[in-house]
Amino acid sequence: MNTNFAAELFGEEDDEENYSNENDEQQNQPQQRQSSASQSSATSSSAASSSASSGASSSPSSSNRSSSASGSGSDSGGEEEDNGEVRSSLNSNVNSHSKYGNEDDDSDKDLFGSDNEEYVKTPATSTYPVPVLPPVRNTNNHTRGGFGRGRWQNGRGNGILPSPNYPPRQNYGYGRGNAPRDERFVSELKFAKSEETLARKSTAIQEPCELACYSRVEDGDVYFDDRSLRLFKRLITEDIGSDLNEGFDTFTEKRDLGSQGFGDLLACIRNKNIPLDRMHFVTYRNNLNKIMATAYIRNEPWEMGVHKRKGVVYLDVHKLPERPKSELDRRRCYWGYCFESLATEDPGRSDGDRIHDIDANVEYCAVIKTKIGAHRILMGAEMDCCDSRDDGRRFYVELKTSRELLDHRTEEKFEREKLLKFWIQSFLAGVPYIVVGFRDDNGRLVRTERLRTNEITQRVKMKSYWQGGVCLAFADEVLCWLYGTVKENEDYILQFTPHSNRLELLRGPSCPDAITHHVQQLESF
Repeated sequence: MNTNFAAELFGEEDDEENYSNENDEQQNQPQQRQSSASQSSATSSSAASSSASSGASSSPSSSNRSSSASGSGSDSGGEEEDNGEVRSSLNSNVNSHSKYGNEDDDSDKDLFGSDNEEYVKTPATSTYPVPVLPPVRNTNNHTRGGFGRGRWQNGRGNGILPSPNYPPRQNYGYGRGNAPRDERFVSELKFAKSEETLARKSTAIQEPCELACYSRVEDGDVYFDDRSLRLFKRLITEDIGSDLNEGFDTFTEKRDLGSQGFGDLLACIRNKNIPLDRMHFVTYRNNLNKIMATAYIRNEPWEMGVHKRKGVVYLDVHKLPERPKSELDRRRCYWGYCFESLATEDPGRSDGDRIHDIDANVEYCAVIKTKIGAHRILMGAEMDCCDSRDDGRRFYVELKTSRELLDHRTEEKFEREKLLKFWIQSFLAGVPYIVVGFRDDNGRLVRTERLRTNEITQRVKMKSYWQGGVCLAFADEVLCWLYGTVKENEDYILQFTPHSNRLELLRGPSCPDAITHHVQQLESF
């Protein structure tokens, strides 16, 4: 540091005054203190040694001043308190050396030589503890996976040092922890976009258009017509108080057809000569229900088969293993089928006849064309019943059952979860009405309520439970990622595990025979 800088920092006039004050005070101090300060200055630094060695030709006051400056450098770590004033010993030594000493005297001195043995023994440790910054929790934008990305959570970018007191994080976030990745893993879609971001996205959807239909009857045979379609009974309110357990002992439960059921849909497409050259996805509506509902419901696992052939992605339904059903579970499942029987016209059942021999395998399925975003979709959708307007045009009605809403808690759960599923299922297929039969815990029909599909979103929007536009935007994101990731003639499994905040695409087994046969049949046309 040059002399001018030291003069500007402390001032030459103040330096002279402090020099005089120090000289007067040190002359009045006891001889023992002067001796101690002289010994300290002899071993402090080369600058202090130079001042001490020239002290014979200098005035006594100059010698005392050099001893005081040198002693402060070794005792206080660079700072001295003199008459209540904090002064830098480094600047003081430089200033004193340049004004009162000779620089050439120290040019041949070796700072680490034998005359400075005490200096090299000085421990190179600070008297102050190493500062440790407290961890700062970043609460901004959790959904983008901000945790565990090699930076402190203080919002100021990358740090020079690693975050203190935290072990290194690997594969952190999204509920996976350090769990090993499935060896079948191909790709993943992380749920990085927030609800607000998806809500701002406008996703176009084409009005559903029915192209074909097919019916499955009691013995399992399939016909490409509407013989299994039932007519809605408008006087359903007359059956309030009915016992939904009636006929449970003669109930035939639904069989798991596996890929055979998907084969029936593909057979109907071929039978009606529906072109697939411009289609992106062929699926059952149930698969789209799962994808759209995952925008809000993250506690229900699911998976589906993904097979790309001739540019078309076929989504096959996979049923996950379930725990064995108790009798109560089977009864609750039957209550839904019993309500469907009560709410539809049955030519073979007269008024007052008991309900019996309900077969859950009898179904009617419509083949519907729609479009979500840029992707054209051909889907099969099972329909419960239909009604007709005054002009004779037919429309479908969805039938549902639910536990009676006893308090605010059950009402909120109904609107958050069940209404979301009801709306998705009906909206995708263009079903305008939903009739809900509310029952008690014993299976007795308490009341019925008719809902308009296009009014459900307004009902929950005021309570901020969910938004239909978010479900559509989420489905569009998934379909874009899925179609762009899968490869021709390869087979995958798309799965979602609860609370994982991601969809995973895994390498799957061979293509189901129903799809392989369908592609071969199309090539032969």
